[in-house]
Amino acid sequence: MDTRQVEYAIAVADELSFTRAAARVYAVQSTVSAGVQALERALGVVLFERDQHGVRMTQAGESVLPALRELAEAEARARTAADPGGELRGQLRIGVFSSVSYLALPRAIGDFHRDHPLVDLRLRSAPTGSRELAEDVRRGRLDLCLFGLPAAAAPGLAVHRLSTTPFEAILPPDHELASRATLRLTQLADERFVDAPVGFGNRDVLDIALGSLGIVRNVTIEATETAAIPAFVAAGLGVALLPGLLIPPTMEAVRVPLAERIDWDFSVVTRTSPGAATKALLDALLSTH
Repeated sequence: MDTRQVEYAIAVADELSFTRAAARVYAVQSTVSAGVQALERALGVVLFERDQHGVRMTQAGESVLPALRELAEAEARARTAADPGGELRGQLRIGVFSSVSYLALPRAIGDFHRDHPLVDLRLRSAPTGSRELAEDVRRGRLDLCLFGLPAAAAPGLAVHRLSTTPFEAILPPDHELASRATLRLTQLADERFVDAPVGFGNRDVLDIALGSLGIVRNVTIEATETAAIPAFVAAGLGVALLPGLLIPPTMEAVRVPLAERIDWDFSVVTRTSPGAATKALLDALLSTH
């Protein structure tokens, strides 16, 4: 089986577009289309449905895709083994949160790239948060992703905790409670809140914890970029509760510790048997936390 054709098919499956797949594998669209058709003939099945509405995987394609990914990973392992220097090769697809610039992740990935320049790194963020990222790892669209939910929320996957951080209150500078040394959750129960949408790990963890205490919040503003939440708070549009790790180091809002402790786990998720490149990046991330 032509491994280049396998690469084309995986790219189309991930992008659901022959145009985007061609750009990803540095080939013209006609070459990718011809390669996928040749692979379909070799396998005796149709992998993709193509019409004016776009590209969709067939049931046969969904069944074959995991094996195609295993072939691509096996080729990468073979090239690594054949390299006298044993340098890692292949593609590593990473799912990240919308706001990661002030976390240690960019630096860790940059160090990984310098150590393993033959690994093709691909990063993308998910507009709906941890659950979507984990599902993409499960379906083989990603190799590793950040995760902000409890491990039980990712059954069948490996959840590797990087750190645990408590939630803190974020208040406008002129808020009457901004000068307090600590705050109780009941003191904030009647406030208007700014938060991430449902499905983001920090939002879901917080909703469950507050629900167990009988506190129902009035969330009036939802921001998909966590870094934007303190900016809305500073503008006087509400208060927020964020894990300390996700609070930007510089902001105009005021952070106040909570009297009650609600912890948030910051983790990465992989499949239970990750490839060599995934495992190498995982080890690098674990060593930085």
